[in-house]
Amino acid sequence: MLGICRRFIEFARLILSAKHTHQPRPTRLSRSILIFGLIAGVTITVMRLIEYRWLVVSHSVEIYGGLVAAVFAGVGIWLGQRITGRKERIVVRKVEVPIAVPVEIPVAVPVEVTETFTRNEQRVAELGITPRELEILEKIAEGLSNREIADRLFVSENTVKTHVKRLFDKLGARRRTQAVQIGKAAGLIE
Repeated sequence: MLGICRRFIEFARLILSAKHTHQPRPTRLSRSILIFGLIAGVTITVMRLIEYRWLVVSHSVEIYGGLVAAVFAGVGIWLGQRITGRKERIVVRKVEVPIAVPVEIPVAVPVEVTETFTRNEQRVAELGITPRELEILEKIAEGLSNREIADRLFVSENTVKTHVKRLFDKLGARRRTQAVQIGKAAGLIE
């Protein structure tokens, strides 16, 4: 910037001192334009320097904060890429897998039902099982989940869980399948 100003000043001196050389003398209008341009250039340069200094002094905290934020963002991005490692590479291959297709063959097996199921009421009374717990034991035997049992019996899932826990305690079972086996052996369910 200063180099440009020096060249401009040398050029201005050359034009203003043209009366001592053999060159044609510049007109009064070109001298006025040259002086006005020189003054405008110096004024703009001074104003830019003042504006720059004012900006740096009055906003130094924001400038330093921005620089620190930019450095931390750059370090964070770099560390993030370093830690996560390389990008996943997805490889798609066509692999033929033999699939066994199950074929159902209907077989009619005659089953004689000689007697209907009767619940062992004495055993129910001994164990202290309520009618709702028996109902839930039957639904467990059908293979329903707690949510499905709750939907069918119009109660909450937590209520079903409570009944299942009490039923397990009364039967001495640890799992649903064990509760169903004990219930069938005791004559509580079909």
